Amino acid sequence: MNHPDSILGRIHSPADLKALSDPELVQLAAEMRAELIGVVGRRSAHFASNLGVVELCLALHLTFDFTQDRLIWDTGHQIYPHKLITGRADRLHTIRTKGGLMGYPNPAESPFDLFMTGHAGCAPSTALGLKVGDELAGAADRHAVAVIGDGALPSGIVFEAFNHASGLKKKLLVVLNDNKMSICPRVGGLAEYLDRARMSSTFHDWNKRVKGLLPNIPWVGEHAERWFQQFKDAIKASLHHGMLFEELGFVYLGPIDGHDLQTLRSYLERVKEMEGPVLLHVLTNKGHGFEPAMKDPVKFHAPAPFQKAGNGIVPLKTSTSRSYTDAVSDALFEACASNPKVAVITAAMCEGNKLQRIRQRYPNQFFDVGICESHAVAFAAGMAKTGARPIVDIYSTFLQRSYDQIFQEVALQNLPVVFCLDRAGLVGADGPTHHGAYDLASLRVFPNLVVMAPGDEKDIRPMFDFALAHQSPVALRYPRANLDTIEREVQPVELGQAEVLEWETDGLLLACGAMVGTCLRVAERLRHLYGLRVGVVNARFIKPLDRETLTKAIEECGFVLTVEEGCLMGGFGSAVLEAANEAGLPTAHVRRLGLPDRYVLHAERDEQLAEVGLDVEGVTRAALELARAVGMSLPETVRSPLSALSVLRSP
Repeated sequence: MNHPDSILGRIHSPADLKALSDPELVQLAAEMRAELIGVVGRRSAHFASNLGVVELCLALHLTFDFTQDRLIWDTGHQIYPHKLITGRADRLHTIRTKGGLMGYPNPAESPFDLFMTGHAGCAPSTALGLKVGDELAGAADRHAVAVIGDGALPSGIVFEAFNHASGLKKKLLVVLNDNKMSICPRVGGLAEYLDRARMSSTFHDWNKRVKGLLPNIPWVGEHAERWFQQFKDAIKASLHHGMLFEELGFVYLGPIDGHDLQTLRSYLERVKEMEGPVLLHVLTNKGHGFEPAMKDPVKFHAPAPFQKAGNGIVPLKTSTSRSYTDAVSDALFEACASNPKVAVITAAMCEGNKLQRIRQRYPNQFFDVGICESHAVAFAAGMAKTGARPIVDIYSTFLQRSYDQIFQEVALQNLPVVFCLDRAGLVGADGPTHHGAYDLASLRVFPNLVVMAPGDEKDIRPMFDFALAHQSPVALRYPRANLDTIEREVQPVELGQAEVLEWETDGLLLACGAMVGTCLRVAERLRHLYGLRVGVVNARFIKPLDRETLTKAIEECGFVLTVEEGCLMGGFGSAVLEAANEAGLPTAHVRRLGLPDRYVLHAERDEQLAEVGLDVEGVTRAALELARAVGMSLPETVRSPLSALSVLRSP
């Protein structure tokens, strides 16, 4: 936490910046970086991106008055410097913890945060909407600013916003924060275009020097400025191959050094006086001011806690646990190795999905399309039409951006595309923008689409074999969690067939996906403590359901509790109730347990599961309440201490 005698300790709002001298602003930037390093020393947090925007953040708040003007940080994970100078410095140590500051903008924290942003590319659209809305409300003098990264630039919605802004000719500033990265290195033609623009920065240095000399050159006279502008435009056109942004209707300025505070302020002051849409191209370095992060910005995107040691770091803790993402990555690698027609497609999430080994070993079978999820799915559909076997590996929350393509290009055409939905369910400290809460409800509505969820590590390989052999689209969802491994003789994965792990008639837990391990622990607890013999079924398939097993459970068992890590409305439990209704079965003894109809805020994943009743305690409580509701007689106190649970082991 910053010291009260520091310059940062004196900044309680952006207005306090106005009183600082240039040397004090430089010192403030250094203190802000030190504070960011201290935060990541305590917990995993977004790091390199925040170090890269310190001067840009200061320049924006020194130039504009965002108590009146509008500022949107695209994606929002680079919001920490902004929080430091908008009255939250004394709470930054709480960031990404339960009850603490959110790691993204949060309007509930501060009026300086206008949107809870967490998905890339939307800032130009929302900023333009703010500008038009302010004009309709009679506040046309308010400025609207969107800060967008070069990794988000290829997103289709960005160009939709640019097209509209150009047509409206509204006063809008888009700051392109160009750090040569998204989470991983950027890809595609726009990346190459921006690389050429970076190379032209020497021209802009020359530009400033020549412009300063012009008044002293004899015989140039009153035509100097016009001649110089024409000459400069010709040079820019040759360097930028058509000046893309100006062709889109924006005035283009830059590129400029995003770590030169005076230059940033000078350009921003100039932009304030300009009319129409303007794009200011700012060059920054991820991890600026911290050498390890500058050398490896991918590793330091959201690093594990570390201690600073000179110019290096000492990790404070490392995890050796194997996750669902690890197991899926291994399955994908083996699929690429065994079948040259298999292709893996991701949307700028190679690192998060642990696909580096596939990218390196099978580059012709690996495609990173950038932050363009809609394109990723339509691209996969085209590949599938030719007989290739594309696998689209995207976080659940981001796959939502391609919903129309899943419908039109894949499900409607009945093409065998495999979807890997990483981070399905609750994701921990990233919070509500990143939870994979809605995939079950949204995907199971489509004809032709099979939806599966592995219950443990032993389900993953058989499910992949099934998916790659199936001649229709298949979605496989799994959480951001360590693997459970259930000791059992694994039953074959067959279309629409659940796996009965334990069959008992007092009650039955219908477990969806990674909730299987929790339900097995609950069943043993109920047996040992309350004398209830409760069975557990690994649902495996959300669509199509195993109607035979479900019907038998509803007919034979005293109660049935469905357990899923997804939204209740339209989810797995709803599918079970629909099936029971179609079969004409009574369902008074059936209950659903899942994510509530509200957004679950940031915290550790275990804390979130406990909050929504999806931990062992919560599921046990729900089962007991249901048992009592259907008239079962239960002891008021527990019968005996729990024994060790033998059916699960760590991988």
